[in-house]
Amino acid sequence: MSCAFLVLCYFGAFRLRQHGGEPNQQPKKLRSYTEGPGEIGFYPDEDLIVSPSQRRSERRASHKSSNCTLYTCFDLSRCHQDFKVYVYPVEEPISGTYQKILNVIRDSRYFTSDPSQACLFVLGLDTLDRDSLSPDYVSDLQGKLDQVKYWNNGRNHVIFNLYSGTWPDYAENLGFDIGEAILAKASMSTANFRPKFDVSIPLFSKTHPERGGERGYVGSGDLPATKKYLLVFKGKRYLYGIGSETRNALYHLHNGKDIILLTTCKHGKKWKELKDPRCELENKEYDRLYFLESRNFISI
Repeated sequence: MSCAFLVLCYFGAFRLRQHGGEPNQQPKKLRSYTEGPGEIGFYPDEDLIVSPSQRRSERRASHKSSNCTLYTCFDLSRCHQDFKVYVYPVEEPISGTYQKILNVIRDSRYFTSDPSQACLFVLGLDTLDRDSLSPDYVSDLQGKLDQVKYWNNGRNHVIFNLYSGTWPDYAENLGFDIGEAILAKASMSTANFRPKFDVSIPLFSKTHPERGGERGYVGSGDLPATKKYLLVFKGKRYLYGIGSETRNALYHLHNGKDIILLTTCKHGKKWKELKDPRCELENKEYDRLYFLESRNFISI
């Protein structure tokens, strides 16, 4: 997990320095995040009736966000001196996985406790699991996001997400507007991915360690590979709906030796009503085995 964050920071910093150093394109000076709500002209007591022109403006803003680049949705001037990351205080319970991510950031050399010095901002709100059936789902996230002090429609913010949508169709709707924030997400579709802006991250288990362990934990690139397993997959087997045909066929590739493809039927509220003869055995194997450190490749 720490490696994933450091890779994000490294390539993010490299990209920002690369863009910031181009002589023919000067970064735009944008409003500082340290400006309070009153200073940026936000007055909650004003008329909140949505007019047709306001709706058109919101649609244009949504279209703009879908075409974000580092020049249109990012304040590069905040990153010229140093690459620092500010983490908002955590004010309500978050999942253990998101806590690990925040811990790694706070313990890294990129962390700053001073928001005025930050290039990137990371929320104290848990955005990892946006499946409304999950116990880790955070309700009314949009309302809570609107209260974030330096949000500014997401500029210079990074949002982490592992799961989005819910069974059985799994639309990528996060349940809140990311605005101009960079989305670091697992299993992101090409339709929603914004090239050279968003970051695709691996989907890792909740039991994945916060840190990589002792020296030598990561295997070398020697060939032939020495890992016990060639390919490993662990995931939900949807009994119907989008993805069910593909997941239901994975067991044909499973050989129980060097190719391990494990699925569980435990998903949604009605899985017991829909379970087939394979579910009981597959659920046991899924819960019993953990392979992340002993495989050469992982199927995503």
